[in-house]
Amino acid sequence: MTRLQKLILSRLALGILTLFVVSALMFVGIELLPGDLAQQILGQSATPDTLRAFRAELGLDQPPHTRYLDWLSGVVQGDFGQSLASGRKVSDLLGTRLANTMFLAAYAAVIAVPVAVTLGLLAALWRNSIFDRAANIGALSAISMPEFFVAYLLIMLFSIKFGWFPTLARLDTATGLGDALYVTFLPALTLIMVVIAHMMRMTRAAIINVLASPYIEMARLKGVPRWRVVLKHALPNALAPIINVIALNLAYLIVGVVVVEVVFSYPGLGQLLVDAVASRDFPVVQAVGLFFAGTYILLNVAADILSILSNPRLRHGR
Repeated sequence: MTRLQKLILSRLALGILTLFVVSALMFVGIELLPGDLAQQILGQSATPDTLRAFRAELGLDQPPHTRYLDWLSGVVQGDFGQSLASGRKVSDLLGTRLANTMFLAAYAAVIAVPVAVTLGLLAALWRNSIFDRAANIGALSAISMPEFFVAYLLIMLFSIKFGWFPTLARLDTATGLGDALYVTFLPALTLIMVVIAHMMRMTRAAIINVLASPYIEMARLKGVPRWRVVLKHALPNALAPIINVIALNLAYLIVGVVVVEVVFSYPGLGQLLVDAVASRDFPVVQAVGLFFAGTYILLNVAADILSILSNPRLRHGR
């Protein structure tokens, strides 16, 4: 078995264990929430007999560990169960919401990744210049502001003051691609401003670190143009940290959109998760949480593999 295969198997095994721990922690957290789901659904006028019968119908009369193990065995078989609040299959609830979240994440990633890498390369190429300092100030400003603050600033500027974009990002099955890009521009721009700063700074730091190497100095002494030194000699050897930070930010674009989706009332997994927590609908919370955790783990495994493939010394184990 090769080193790469061992890495993949070990990461996948660790990921499965992490998913199990995450699901258990989420279940315990939901159980500790105040309130009663049956009481919330039936209202305060429900009689004790009615509540007891309804809890039995939902399976809430069983011990917590029994309900958790039953749900976990269903997940292994591909069945996430039924929503306690609506009675619908969880997989049906996740379908459209998952597509909306992936669309928003892809929208932001297509813009953020090339722009961030380009800005990082230019900042490293023109180190300590006015452009470098301005880019760093902008990046630090974006990192320092939380997502909801950035979102409200964009709403105030582009929706309320200029009226260019809607304040709410509402989508349905009849929305075309052009309308979807227009409606989701502000939430996508919020995500772009947050993740682009991390990727740009890491790209700049990785390139500058490689530029201090002896072989880079030799290339400069030979008269190789600076842009050629950065693109052909420094960038390939700085790919590993750049790939890692891109993977982490792509994971954020998928699993960290909860606040952005709530601010813009975007019908994605983040909004679904908030609604499910409020109603103590633990099968939905468990399913969304497992998807977020699985996405984060898979992207980290992919980053590890790509980092090894981009570095011959790691690829050949020497």
